[in-house]
Amino acid sequence: MHPTRKATAVAVTFLFVATAAVGCDGGTDADASGVGAREPGCPAVLAEAKRAVKEAEDINAPWGGPTTGPEAVPGGTIAYVAQTMTNPGVSGVARGVQEAAEVIGWDVRTIDGQGTPAGIRAAFTEALALKPSGIVIGGFDPESVTEQVERANGAGIPLIGWHATAAPGPSTDPKLFTNVTTKVEEVAEISADWIIARSGGRAGVVLFTDASIPFAKRKSDLIEKRLAACSDIELLSYEDIPIPEANSRTVDKVSSLDSRFGDRWTYSAAINDLYFDHAAPALRAAGHQGAGAPFNIGAGDGDPSAFERINGKQFQSATVPEPLSEQGWQIIDEFNRAFAGKPASEYVAPVHITTAANSGGALSWDSEGYRQAYRKIWDK
Repeated sequence: MHPTRKATAVAVTFLFVATAAVGCDGGTDADASGVGAREPGCPAVLAEAKRAVKEAEDINAPWGGPTTGPEAVPGGTIAYVAQTMTNPGVSGVARGVQEAAEVIGWDVRTIDGQGTPAGIRAAFTEALALKPSGIVIGGFDPESVTEQVERANGAGIPLIGWHATAAPGPSTDPKLFTNVTTKVEEVAEISADWIIARSGGRAGVVLFTDASIPFAKRKSDLIEKRLAACSDIELLSYEDIPIPEANSRTVDKVSSLDSRFGDRWTYSAAINDLYFDHAAPALRAAGHQGAGAPFNIGAGDGDPSAFERINGKQFQSATVPEPLSEQGWQIIDEFNRAFAGKPASEYVAPVHITTAANSGGALSWDSEGYRQAYRKIWDK
């Protein structure tokens, strides 16, 4: 460049136009915050989001869960009632429960509710007939099985939920010894923060949810609320697709959304990674590149297929994974506390964000050291 004021002014003007043109697509933070780029409508929120995302992407956080508790109570039998084993989160926790039960020396029976109200009621009734030591409510609302819950309570069978109520910890209504989950507020906020931070505060977003699950509905509502803190982020569509129907409805819905919004659709968030498994074929058919927009984040559960999409940069950029195996082990530890007459640990795993940059090629996320910690507690 010739060092004259005229040439410099032209260069700066060109840079402003170029960065403004790409800013709405938000490919990277640099795109959104480069020299001359239009300032986002939420600079304070953007700064907060960037700090939170950086912390959540840390892969070296040590185990912060329980290190003390009762030794193993012998002879436990657990019935795991699953909302549907096609839900990767539900099935991932079931595997963790099974693994931990083998270590502590208990028996586990998994019963699939097939994703329907009638199927879940039948599965819970079958679980009660087994007269187990404890029952897991795996990913469904206890209010949908009030009769069975009352029967379990009356029989003195401890109930432990996974994503069963809106908050982690013990519950009096419905009566649960504890509910194991991350905090929905934290998962929702960090998912929205990732979109805010990556887009530089400017994005067109589609949000996928399953409103039939109160936990999921609350999560998506909180994501919507956090995104609304940025005036330059537009919620293009709020899509309610029940998880059991995701395989049959998502492809057509995504094709329709792509036709309606085109390049305006730059980001997506979903209450479960499963939606992006079914969205990928439709996006591919529409000519989108796997590593391009819309950039998609799953606000749970972090199943292996989600990690594969993220690692391969195939229509999913990030997930906020539940530590599924770790939570399965926690469920067994919580039952052990119940059987020993001790209170719940009330441990809540912190939120984490997985991307291709920090996954290390892994297919799951769990804190370091949980297996060793629980073994040490039980083997006293």
